[in-house]
Amino acid sequence: MNTHPTSSTSTPSAVPPGMPLVSVVIATRDRPELLRRAVRAALGQDYAGPVECVVVFDQTPPDTSLATDRGPGTSTGDLARRPARSIRVIGNTRTPGLAGARNSGIDAAAGELVAFCDDDDEWLPDKLRLQVAQLSATGADVAVSGIEVHYEDRVITRVPSTADVVAVAIARHRVMEAHPSTVLVRAEALRDRIGLVDEKIPGSYGEDFDWILRAAQSGPIAVVERPLVKVLWGSQSYFSDRWATIIEAIDYGLAKHQVLRTDPVAQARQQGRKAFAYAAIGDRRSALRWARHTLRLNPRDPRAYAAIAVALRFVSADRAMRLANSAGRGI
Repeated sequence: MNTHPTSSTSTPSAVPPGMPLVSVVIATRDRPELLRRAVRAALGQDYAGPVECVVVFDQTPPDTSLATDRGPGTSTGDLARRPARSIRVIGNTRTPGLAGARNSGIDAAAGELVAFCDDDDEWLPDKLRLQVAQLSATGADVAVSGIEVHYEDRVITRVPSTADVVAVAIARHRVMEAHPSTVLVRAEALRDRIGLVDEKIPGSYGEDFDWILRAAQSGPIAVVERPLVKVLWGSQSYFSDRWATIIEAIDYGLAKHQVLRTDPVAQARQQGRKAFAYAAIGDRRSALRWARHTLRLNPRDPRAYAAIAVALRFVSADRAMRLANSAGRGI
């Protein structure tokens, strides 16, 4: 476990009535420039209430200069010195990896509301204002929004509806529109009714899917039906060296969630992803076997056909991933 010391700026000032403190948890590792952009966007929100940004460095020493940055333009340090804005910089004291880092941030968060933001994503200025208002209007524990997927020179807008974020729909389709960087959740519900991020998931792969599925099973999710986050796929890793871990994580999720085992479409989705992972590591026999299982459950599942194409070497796994990403989708 990391045991790096905590660094913080001053605590936000008194909370205005009806404007709860929002703690923004950003887990990061080795992406300093993208991180600074994410932090600037979080602290630059037009939300009138207080915002603290909790930056969690995973498996790397915390960069305390975030709180004192005086780089060109509007720096993170400048934003942190504004009224009702602050930065806290800490190390991951839990399980190494994304899940543990997010939970370390949740542990440190002081806000009545907690938001997540990936270190390579960027919030639009009105995200918090609109989502806090939506939570207040609906009484829901969780709010999400739409996203702008930025991939190479393309921008694909994806916006969920309320019907998209019920448990069965999430299990069947993942609903990537309900991206973790769009999540705003009441801290009490996060720590008690929904639970923290599952640190037992192999490699933290799919921890966001596991969490949003649990959130949907806990109660209704409110939706701001417009894009409020820029999701930057050009900087992503495609897990090209982690396919075996992905297979383990898929099996873990199937064992954990009954809905993934009992709903044919949901089960087919997971098995199709498993087939593709086997194809990506060159295990043709396993890929074709799991593709057949997938198609028996759901003949329309596209992952099975992608897995067959990769297994038969009609296309590489990276090429198949890039084609999916260019349409604003994953495998």
